[in-house]
Amino acid sequence: MKARVLALATAAAVSVSGLTAIAAHAALDQGAKAPEFKATAYLAGEKYDFDLDKELKKGPVVVYFFPAAFTTGCQIEAHLFAESADKFKAEGATIIGVTAGNVDRVGEFSKDTRYCSGKFPIAADTDGSIAKLYASSLVFKPGWSGRDSYVIAKDHKIVLSYSNLKPDDHVSQTLAAVTKIKSGG
Repeated sequence: MKARVLALATAAAVSVSGLTAIAAHAALDQGAKAPEFKATAYLAGEKYDFDLDKELKKGPVVVYFFPAAFTTGCQIEAHLFAESADKFKAEGATIIGVTAGNVDRVGEFSKDTRYCSGKFPIAADTDGSIAKLYASSLVFKPGWSGRDSYVIAKDHKIVLSYSNLKPDDHVSQTLAAVTKIKSGG
């Protein structure tokens, strides 16, 4: 038992350090109905109420979960989404980042020009309920969301379910799925 716990702890530590990429399938399957959620969100530091159902009426929504504001991997991922925000918009998609970690700093993170740059909203999952709905959990930091991305079509169906602790491919994966929706594929 001790050996198994040590192996899991070592794997988590190695993953966090970025030495090993852990690619896995996000917990909700493609084709499943995406759970509805409402949340307090921030866009460029301005607080507002985000409603997934309302946003889906406009087009597909990219919901990406990240562990915590102002942590290295999350800063990289937010910056990559901000750089590509216009591409998502051109495809008719809305992006929202959701985190259950460092929720008291989400407003500040949403407007920071090095990261989100006010290009898309960030939701504060203050009680972790949204992460639970989407089965997004950071194994080695209970209570924080994992690094999982979902693309949800207007009909509420999940068309992409992607998990990887490394932040690098979330944008390319989600943008390809959004483009596929727009092309009818």
